[in-house]
Amino acid sequence: MTSPAPYAEVIGDPIVQSKSPAIHRFWLEALGLEGEYRATQVTRAGFKDYLASRRSDPTWRGCNVTMPLKLDALFAADDLSDRATATGAANLLTSRDGKLVAANTDVGAVLDLIAPLVRDSVTILGTGGAARAVLLALKLIASGEVRLQARDMAQGTALSVEFGLRDGPRPFDTPIDSRGLVNATPLGMTGIAPAHIDITPMPADGWVLDLVSAPLPTPLLAQAAARGLATIDGLSVLVEQAADSFELLFGKKAPRDRDADLFAMLRA
Repeated sequence: MTSPAPYAEVIGDPIVQSKSPAIHRFWLEALGLEGEYRATQVTRAGFKDYLASRRSDPTWRGCNVTMPLKLDALFAADDLSDRATATGAANLLTSRDGKLVAANTDVGAVLDLIAPLVRDSVTILGTGGAARAVLLALKLIASGEVRLQARDMAQGTALSVEFGLRDGPRPFDTPIDSRGLVNATPLGMTGIAPAHIDITPMPADGWVLDLVSAPLPTPLLAQAAARGLATIDGLSVLVEQAADSFELLFGKKAPRDRDADLFAMLRA
């Protein structure tokens, strides 16, 4: 009798928009690995029961975690990676010897993509787990001035203090005059109204990263491209973080030599 195939998944609420299953399934097939990668809708209310059922499943390798569970995942874990600890959020839970280990692969993904662009001021929109990953990436780069614009000013103030920002948060709709801008909110995602942010004060050599991966381009990235600014989309970040997650979940490096085929499939 053959053993059931190992599996991993991405969890969150909503989850139907996630491209993670397509990415991981592409790599599994390219490597000829036995395994599955699924998408499972999990609410905050149902998160505890979800983990209880997965802990007892020997074929479960772990899960990527998306909104709104990145902070919950951190507190649910038995062990934490250094970046999960420093960020205060987890986008990956893996099962190791009966324990849940929390990691944050968002940090490395953002770091790899924005490091060549960061020279001075950067504005971050948002205060959730994604914003925390960007803040840590910028701290590792030792960038210049980091500004936070928040819808919840109390959360923004707490985050500014936690990460040692020079100034407190600005109102969310403040016009952007920094060289870099990162949208770390779900605004602009399919089914969610876009962020109405004025980027006209940004310098001509500025850049914009939008962590939203669908639709592409997002309204914010289309606006930035029309101004001639450099743009990075959320799909690029998703693939970078997924590569680190894939190795932790399935024990093999993602076949990055197949990136051209992967992106063509994802953007079709």
